[in-house]
Amino acid sequence: MVRVLATGTFDLLHPGHLRYLSEAKALGDELYVIVARDSMIKHKPKPIVPERQRLAMVQALRMVDKAMLGSETDMFEPLREISPDIIALGKNQFFNEKELEKQLKSHGINAKVVRIQSFEQCELCSSAAIIRKILDRNGLHKS
Repeated sequence: MVRVLATGTFDLLHPGHLRYLSEAKALGDELYVIVARDSMIKHKPKPIVPERQRLAMVQALRMVDKAMLGSETDMFEPLREISPDIIALGKNQFFNEKELEKQLKSHGINAKVVRIQSFEQCELCSSAAIIRKILDRNGLHKS
């Protein structure tokens, strides 16, 4: 039984999220998903949708076997609990695969890191694009 782990913010679910999770699920038998905690998101603006709501949306997706919120102190804590065989990174996630594998090993997690190469191309296939469209439609977007 191959356990795959996917992670992300999953703010404003869109087709890009569905593609990423479907491709991740195809890598194994079980798909676990860690939804980022609001407090741990430092590389981009804070999500619009609260973390518990984002978790509920991800849990409702049929390709997801189990979803949980990440740790607020140690990103490796839930990984030790899940014990994944494969960690699937989205095409635009900021992690470096080799560096992440080294960090995982140093935390006693022996998982292969795989970058999902397919990417959903559409006008609203990112949370940022959805937010921009809403702001534009309401005359609130700054150029």
